[in-house]
Amino acid sequence: MSTVSLHASAVELLTGWAAPNAEQDSLRHAYLAFLAAAPDACLRASEPGHLTASAIVFDADRTHVLLTLHPRVGRWVQLGGHCEPDDTDIAVAARREAREESGIADLELTGAIARLHTHPITCSLGLPTRHLDVQFAVVAPPTADGSLPAIERSSESVDLRWWPIDGLPDDADLDTLPALIELGLAT
Repeated sequence: MSTVSLHASAVELLTGWAAPNAEQDSLRHAYLAFLAAAPDACLRASEPGHLTASAIVFDADRTHVLLTLHPRVGRWVQLGGHCEPDDTDIAVAARREAREESGIADLELTGAIARLHTHPITCSLGLPTRHLDVQFAVVAPPTADGSLPAIERSSESVDLRWWPIDGLPDDADLDTLPALIELGLAT
């Protein structure tokens, strides 16, 4: 998959997405305008900003979420990161990132985009930039004994843990996670 087709797939996905509310629809339009202005909008090399892909990971019963303690942000957030040139689309990038960061091989997307979120960050470019995050929901497969799936923390995380949906840690990104969880459960 080329960067051109990754870009085209992002445009197609966002164009066809029925946003759940006016705020999300406004962000959808802003993302589409950014994509129209920046041919490299899906790659971290785009210094003004770039689309990223993340996923809220639910256990099979959808009672827990898997969060990472992000080294740059310093809070518990959903899994995700940058698109790669060989990602076929943004959803594939979100699932790949979640698999790499969780060690869970059989994560399944639940549906379309769950939510959009834009935030400033100094990422791997070493420069202040903006992430235009396309957020999805994925579900881990059930375990034989009904326990939470085993996880393996990647080098991109300070910590990685399952949290009850109604018991998120105080140092979680409580400004954005509850909305992502709610919309992720609805997909």
